[in-house]
Amino acid sequence: MKSSPLLPLAFALFTVALVPAVQAADPAADNSGNNVTDRQPEAVTPEKQSNEKADVEVTRAIRRAVVKDSALSVYAHNIKIITTKEHVVYLRGAVSSTDDLGKIVDLAEKNANGYPVKNQLSVTTK
Repeated sequence: MKSSPLLPLAFALFTVALVPAVQAADPAADNSGNNVTDRQPEAVTPEKQSNEKADVEVTRAIRRAVVKDSALSVYAHNIKIITTKEHVVYLRGAVSSTDDLGKIVDLAEKNANGYPVKNQLSVTTK
């Protein structure tokens, strides 16, 4: 039995028409409203991460310690860790619990190589 040459074309058009509907189904994926504090001029954002070797190593050591701790939530694993050229470590973002917050601050202080750690984490209630 021969198939119609229009069948693949019809399938392709259906698939292309379906993609925008699927993409629009999850408006929660846009978290730009959560980043209001990043718009303030004094906000420490990832662009302020220092490229000095020692600062990058401090950031890397803290990130490794946080990711290695499997007891931490996904939120905790995804916080922003920023080490500035002034040799200050900033912890930013939302975590799932006060336990996560305390563990992250502790890990940061242990791995900060004597740099001061500024905790700007918040606990989310999702």
